[in-house]
Amino acid sequence: MADREIIVPDSMKLIPERIGYAPAVKVGDTLYCSGQIGRTPELVVIEDPEQQFIAAWENMRDVLHAGGCTFEDVVDMTTYHVDLATHMDLYRTIKDRYFPRGLSAWTCIGVNALAHPALLLEIKCVAVQRR
Repeated sequence: MADREIIVPDSMKLIPERIGYAPAVKVGDTLYCSGQIGRTPELVVIEDPEQQFIAAWENMRDVLHAGGCTFEDVVDMTTYHVDLATHMDLYRTIKDRYFPRGLSAWTCIGVNALAHPALLLEIKCVAVQRR
């Protein structure tokens, strides 16, 4: 069995303690990132859609960085959206600020709800560290 490294950025130290999961797990050169949401390091969900989307991308960036990766290393991304039609234009604008276009597979899924009633977005990625 391959060695697993649990990845917990400093800004996410409360997640394993309070919620009980790892922000990411690294196996070899592959980083499996848990779904990232728009919340503060104190685990408070940001309710403003624009700020929530920005925080979700910044949280994903922090997880990738802690695992030795960048957005350019992402090979697969899945995003989950509550009220997809209402927020898609804003989401795409923010995504394009952070995420390089055309370098990753992407599945975009509309859902009825996420883990907290104020959540509108969750981003999950798999990255392969370049050598």
